[in-house]
Amino acid sequence: MNERTWDAGRPVDVRATLWAMVRGPGDPAHRLEPTGRFWGAWGTPEGPGTLTVHAKGPVVSARAWGDGADWLLERVPALLGEGDDWSGLDVSTVPILDEARRRRPGLRLPRTGLVLDALVPAVLEQKVTGHEARRSWRLLLRRFGTPAPGPIDGMFVPPASEVLLDVPTWDWHRFGVDLKRQRAIRAAASVARRLEECTSMSGDDAMTRLQLIPGVATWTAAETAQRALGHPDAVSVGDYHLPNMVVHLLTGRPRGTDAEMLELLAPWAGQRQRVMRLIEVVGISAPRYGPRFSPTDIRAI
Repeated sequence: MNERTWDAGRPVDVRATLWAMVRGPGDPAHRLEPTGRFWGAWGTPEGPGTLTVHAKGPVVSARAWGDGADWLLERVPALLGEGDDWSGLDVSTVPILDEARRRRPGLRLPRTGLVLDALVPAVLEQKVTGHEARRSWRLLLRRFGTPAPGPIDGMFVPPASEVLLDVPTWDWHRFGVDLKRQRAIRAAASVARRLEECTSMSGDDAMTRLQLIPGVATWTAAETAQRALGHPDAVSVGDYHLPNMVVHLLTGRPRGTDAEMLELLAPWAGQRQRVMRLIEVVGISAPRYGPRFSPTDIRAI
């Protein structure tokens, strides 16, 4: 086990910053404890590693295990939003967002620097319910992931690119993953080294690079860039819920479109993901109408 203490010189809110990493209850790769302590298992360039971080005011305590421990500890500041400058964000025209920002001064956008690890679960979330995607993620990691180093049982490091390329079609089918998403994951895994070059690009150039992968469009690229690159302007266009949530909070109307969402977010161009995070912190959902969606379980086909 290796350790590090980092003084951010500002409040650090681990929960608000890293909650989006956790892919639902039972995520084998990420955990967020009620105390605010975060656990993550990643495949780093140095090998598998497990990291845990906890903050008290501006001081972050971190521990890591495995071959990737030093790599993870070195990047703790980036993971918790070092360099993510919110000083130019003005949401004073929307009092509820202004209040959310005051209540969460430690909120920042995370940056893992691990593109494939962020891309795979985003692909699994394409055009399915969150429940289906989270189940597929759990099954994939428990079958093909690596047991995470360290003291926590039941955590797994996501499979490396060469492992993903060898996952047979029948296993993907058992995990509930259709052919389109299988092909997108295989295409991403086949160019994994080129994907990691995104970490040295501008956010917009990285988004363009990601969308060269067959099966990866704007929504998936944005979801990946938000977590792996800390892209402050990446908006998940094409999401089922987000347009309704944004339009409802900013106008009071119960429903909205992607075009309306982008128009409402336009005054914050360059910082739209920061505004989206504040909207999520507020936690006001659009009204729901009609019956709950019933997905088709492809495992039965």
